[in-house]
Amino acid sequence: MPDATRGRYKAGMSVGALNEEGPFSARGAQRTAPAAAQSKAVQPVKLGPLTLANRYFLAPLAGVSDWPFRLLCRELGASIAHTEMISSHGLVYGGDQTLSYLERPETERPFAIQVFGHDAEILARGAQVAVEKYGPVDAVDINMGCPVKKVCNHGAGAALLKDPALIEKFVRAVVDAVGPLPVTVKLRSGWDEEHRNAPEAAKACEQGGAVAVGLHPRTRAQLYRGRADWDLITKTKRAVGISVWGSGDLFTAEAARRMLSETGADAARIARGACGYPWIFRELLALERGETPPEVTLTEWRAMILRHCALAVEEKQGKYRIVRPDDAPRPRPRTAADQGHPPFELDALGAELAAVRELRKHLLWYTRGRRGGLGFRKLAPQLHTVADIRAALDRFFPEDGSVPAEVRQEPEPAGPLTADD
Repeated sequence: MPDATRGRYKAGMSVGALNEEGPFSARGAQRTAPAAAQSKAVQPVKLGPLTLANRYFLAPLAGVSDWPFRLLCRELGASIAHTEMISSHGLVYGGDQTLSYLERPETERPFAIQVFGHDAEILARGAQVAVEKYGPVDAVDINMGCPVKKVCNHGAGAALLKDPALIEKFVRAVVDAVGPLPVTVKLRSGWDEEHRNAPEAAKACEQGGAVAVGLHPRTRAQLYRGRADWDLITKTKRAVGISVWGSGDLFTAEAARRMLSETGADAARIARGACGYPWIFRELLALERGETPPEVTLTEWRAMILRHCALAVEEKQGKYRIVRPDDAPRPRPRTAADQGHPPFELDALGAELAAVRELRKHLLWYTRGRRGGLGFRKLAPQLHTVADIRAALDRFFPEDGSVPAEVRQEPEPAGPLTADD
């Protein structure tokens, strides 16, 4: 992926972290057949007044969790998929870009949003605007885990971990604003190794009225490096009476199941493990039922990529464009002094070009760990249309399953990578 593309997303889990530090592999090779002969029931999860079908969630990922990706993960079994984090200031002051994060099909229920901000009152008002003006919204998550400098430097995201009293204040403000909707909180281990205070932060969330916390057990200083400390999930679960969702290094279905078993967490929040492999949710459900997960065939894999392309184009064409109510916050009129370009509508070609440009990161994830992926990724900067993508798939991953001559020199996948790779 070109550096310019990597740099476009600066908030939440960065695309750079996903590309450069996350282990990707031919995950389908990691399936193990369970010994159980009898099908078991899938365990549901309570989220306040909601009952979710299972305990496997798609985590909010900045620059990734748009409605096409959420839709694909939901279809494959994720019981809930939060939006990428949404600026509370953007909601309160009517930013056009902010509203785009709320776009979704009407069938996406439950619909859960994630908000962030550095001012408790604005955070609460922003969540209230989303719920009252752009509903139905079924759940609200507060981001207190984003490690990115421009977020933390303003006192939002992981910066809130420094002060449990402030955490309680922020949570209570949102709970009061959107109740009885369930409010949850995304946490990290702490600010740095000297301040690993996730259990205390979770207690503050509980006291503020949150019904669950999602813990990524790395500190803000770690970003996405090193190993996730699952022991801290266990300690946090023991410290509070509310639900705790575990995440961190859940790159395979087996890893997610092991995390739940070892920590006692109530649910697994899948992040990097779903990027390029939304089938992880199908595998999780199969394992929970005591079944062998079905193989992801070449035909299904190609079809998924092309369907993702089609959905991405529809998203850029504004298929589920948000209509701003008359009484909703509106941005101030633009002036000649404003920087940047005014909002504009894309024609059919412009929508396709924009969609493919943003899809390149997904294409790299889909092809990583597959023989032919090296050649495909070298070609990725030259892919501009859906036809280009289809031609590249035909070139490196033919429908008949043959190995093209230019691919034969690529090594066979070496097996799953680990969090240390």
